[in-house]
Amino acid sequence: MKRKVVIALVLSLSACSDQVDKAAKKRIFSPEDPPQAVAAASEKLPPQDVAEKPAVARRVLGMSAAEATERIGAHRYVATISWEWSAAAGTGGKTVRLKESRELLAGAGGMSGDFFATLSNTNNMGLEVMRVGGKVYARSTYGKDGAGKFRQRLRDRGMAERMRDEAFGAVRDFDQLFRGRLKLVAQGTSSFEGRTAWKYVVSLADAAEETPSALPPLLEPKGGVDDTTRRRRAFYEQRAPKSLQGEIYVDADTSVVLKAHLDGRMGVTGTDGGADAELRLALDSSMSDLGKSPRIEVPKDFLPDEDKPAGIAAALKRFGIARAGADGGVAASGGDLPEDDE
Repeated sequence: MKRKVVIALVLSLSACSDQVDKAAKKRIFSPEDPPQAVAAASEKLPPQDVAEKPAVARRVLGMSAAEATERIGAHRYVATISWEWSAAAGTGGKTVRLKESRELLAGAGGMSGDFFATLSNTNNMGLEVMRVGGKVYARSTYGKDGAGKFRQRLRDRGMAERMRDEAFGAVRDFDQLFRGRLKLVAQGTSSFEGRTAWKYVVSLADAAEETPSALPPLLEPKGGVDDTTRRRRAFYEQRAPKSLQGEIYVDADTSVVLKAHLDGRMGVTGTDGGADAELRLALDSSMSDLGKSPRIEVPKDFLPDEDKPAGIAAALKRFGIARAGADGGVAASGGDLPEDDE
């Protein structure tokens, strides 16, 4: 009798072990999950729900460049944003204006496709990034580095993808600046670029109750924050949307924003005795050349990647500081790569 019990126990344990092994093998050898953008692109986002469901509206307005390309294919995206800062009436403050341009040429392929992204503004600041065949090239639009030549970036570390997303994210940034208070009212469908699109009229929604943040307080430097950081914090903490109007067109098939015109104002209370200020923000964005892959080629005479910026390397050389070892996976000057341990 005891022998039968032992045998039954052994068989049950082996069965359990076999199930565990099967589950582990299934996890190990199962296909990899698709990239986040690909998985998000497969999610249904009914455009008719944008006005009634805030969660759907945030997904549509905040869609990434990679997901939009996965959904709608190759395209050209252009956005212009006008910023106008002015002091409160009667304070004698001046008005500061800035115009920003964003452009994205997106080839077919979505997550891994070629693209050319450009950011520039009227303060002569700009950056251009392209990815061709999986390789990344970048240059400063108004810089003097290599007389305006592109430089290859073999160690991209995600900069190209962030640049693509920033170029495409004008509507998302506008929505975040206005604290997610874009109220959308459906006005039926219309045609844009030969596609059926849902039209929404935009106005300023009522402010929702803010939930207390569970994040820990910000760490402060010993000498206190600098003036620029202090003003930036004050703006984000105290900005109060005052008015908002415009219209947005959402593709009926893919739920991608095809066109947007937004115009709004927000106020900021002065701090440390400063005057109150007002910001007017105007955005115009549109997509074109839908389904037409742009011709994006490797730039001619591009500069090679550098494992260390020339300015830092020159300073070290000037003070006689020898290079100690490999940097960024490249062997030190005059040295060989270390041999692998057996």
